[in-house]
Amino acid sequence: MVMQDMPIARKTFILNRGAYDQPTTEVFPNTPEKILPFPEHFPKNRLGLSQWLFAEEHPLTARVAVNRIWQRFFGQGLVASSYDFGNQGSLPTHPELLDFMALKFKDEGWDLHKIMRFIVQSDTYKQNSAVSEKALQLDPENKWLARAPRLRLSAESIRDQALAISGLLVRKIGGPSVKPYQPEGLWKETTGGGGGSTANYVPDTGASLYRKSMYTFWKRTVPPPSMLTFDASNRDLCSVKSQQTNTPLQALVLLNDPQIIEASRVLAEKATKKETKVAAQLAYIYLAATGQFTTEKVAEQLLALYHDMEQQVLEEGVLPEAYLGIGEKERSFKEKDTAFTALSLTAHTILNLDLTITRS
Repeated sequence: MVMQDMPIARKTFILNRGAYDQPTTEVFPNTPEKILPFPEHFPKNRLGLSQWLFAEEHPLTARVAVNRIWQRFFGQGLVASSYDFGNQGSLPTHPELLDFMALKFKDEGWDLHKIMRFIVQSDTYKQNSAVSEKALQLDPENKWLARAPRLRLSAESIRDQALAISGLLVRKIGGPSVKPYQPEGLWKETTGGGGGSTANYVPDTGASLYRKSMYTFWKRTVPPPSMLTFDASNRDLCSVKSQQTNTPLQALVLLNDPQIIEASRVLAEKATKKETKVAAQLAYIYLAATGQFTTEKVAEQLLALYHDMEQQVLEEGVLPEAYLGIGEKERSFKEKDTAFTALSLTAHTILNLDLTITRS
């Protein structure tokens, strides 16, 4: 093991104003008695702490866990302050439901898959997200759970979704961090000398470019800019609940990020292999990105957009060789192909839709 308990525990003291050389009162390992007294037969170490947390009588662990899972699906927990279950936190909107789910989660062996399946198969989760004027006035925060929430995907999920839709996503589990595309020279501008392996950002090649976002190399002083733009935590501290903002910069990321442009091109190529007619190709891309079939009106709009993109390419508003040359993924088409460039541009627009990046 890398970490072990010392044979004789080191004494710990409250420090005067935090000064390491000014110890005052000695303190000992313990837990809040108001929550659950620490049983005498539990060892007073990390093992004992875990046993205390998952003791049958512990009132909080299961409730906190299911509340965070609920927050993941509905945007807000049954206790809004998912980061604070103390007397400064919010009261639960549905205490009986919270109790029921906590007991269910614990009785089923703390099985995450079971509790998630239970939530997504519920009538509450399956509701429409459309909201009437009256409902908005009576319950603007949807505390009554009378409608499904509209939630923008997380920073990591937006990138991973684009890769998954196009078929680029590498689903390998584990391994070292990877370095996908980033603006050239970003580290050099923000790092004050020193050299070393993190002085300059050198993007990876091959499969490493398409790993899940959780494996992206993260430099504390220069986090991945596209993730920060979409409200990813900067990892300076634990974030139980992330904020959700809408800014013009987010649209610029989706329009200019090489990873999204490359995914659009690969998705368009995938559509050409599946379908021969343009209308069918557009319908395939739309379904893959949004999970919805095209209506007659949407099909007309997509076809009009495609012809508009085609005209821009013909008028050299977009240069096929420059646009289609973005990204490392191998190409199997002609760089002067106007029709394919227009299809890629349309796919890029579809990946930018609010319907694509927002769950509703």
